[in-house]
Amino acid sequence: MSNSADFPGPESSPARRRRVRPVRILTAGVFALAGLIFFTSFDTAKGTNIRTDASLLKLSDLIHERSRKNGELEESNGALREDVESLAERDDGSTEAEDEKLADLEKRAGTQKLTGEAITVTLNDAPPDATAKLPGYPEPQPDYLVIHQQDLQAVVNAMWQGGAEGIKVMDQRLISTSAVRCVGNSLILQGRVYSPPYKITAVGDPEKLRKALSASPAIQNYMVYVNVYGLGWKVEDEGTVTLPGYSGTVDLHYAKPVE
Repeated sequence: MSNSADFPGPESSPARRRRVRPVRILTAGVFALAGLIFFTSFDTAKGTNIRTDASLLKLSDLIHERSRKNGELEESNGALREDVESLAERDDGSTEAEDEKLADLEKRAGTQKLTGEAITVTLNDAPPDATAKLPGYPEPQPDYLVIHQQDLQAVVNAMWQGGAEGIKVMDQRLISTSAVRCVGNSLILQGRVYSPPYKITAVGDPEKLRKALSASPAIQNYMVYVNVYGLGWKVEDEGTVTLPGYSGTVDLHYAKPVE
């Protein structure tokens, strides 16, 4: 008589047949998770190719469209402000001395047009295929070839130190609360987006402005990249120019704690 008939092995044990192996549970879980991922991907794509950059392009278009609208709103706001100021000056009950004091404050604040001799500094990215022009320098990394926020700030700071009466970056007047910021390869200034080349114009004594630019340690460092990797740098006398008055909001915004 065979012992296997009296003592069933593990394969035929009723107790073992009823037990679900952990491996089977894990396998079923993996397939269920894969199915969920496939469904989510299909629902997100909606029949489109989600591996393309189309979504990024749409976001870029949205940013530039919003920037354009912000520019139009600033122009409209500036025109309305001039109308309000004109009406207020008709009969505001102020003395001539008070009017002169107010005009001086507006000039310092940058909300009024400013005319005078000026210079313009133009910064631009280097060619994408640039190589080191001088011996002893390494081949450029990608961030060596683009304009950074600190480069723009260095020029603006040097112009203020050189006695600039007013500064315009691209087509916008700077005021005391203006922040020059870069995200990637784009300049974001007062709600509007710009791409290089970047132009910075300052009204003041051209000779003093040029000396301040040459004396700036930050700009001296930038000039190394100009000479070695070909970053753009150009300083031009503009003669007499008129800077626009700042037309954006002057309200201060600050963060608040979440309650």
